[in-house]
Amino acid sequence: MIMVVRKRVLLVDDEQAILKVFSIQLRVSGYEVITALSGQEALELVDSAKPDIMLLDIVMPGVDGFEVLQKLRSHSRLPVIVFSARSDNAVKALALGADDFLAKPFAPDELVKKIQTVFDLQSKNIRM
Repeated sequence: MIMVVRKRVLLVDDEQAILKVFSIQLRVSGYEVITALSGQEALELVDSAKPDIMLLDIVMPGVDGFEVLQKLRSHSRLPVIVFSARSDNAVKALALGADDFLAKPFAPDELVKKIQTVFDLQSKNIRM
């Protein structure tokens, strides 16, 4: 019997509705999904849940996405795709070490394509 290892996605957004919609799409696409409603919770889950990738909203109360990226990059190369309704956040997010950026609103299948692209690039970098 072949064991299929599903990639674990950490989805971070302070809006429950967004977490629900994208969690469903990601699970249907074959990913295991863990969600966090805050930046602080996301940082804690990186260590405890060991995700393969983080999908991170920028605009959140308390610890925002920029702060999550800064703290994460001090000790981890976990791939991060950032999303925000403010497309002007893209430059700063990428400068802080995000692997990709999506402007809200976007379709769930766009997110799945971005995730696959990041994983494809990661596997090519490992082999080189």
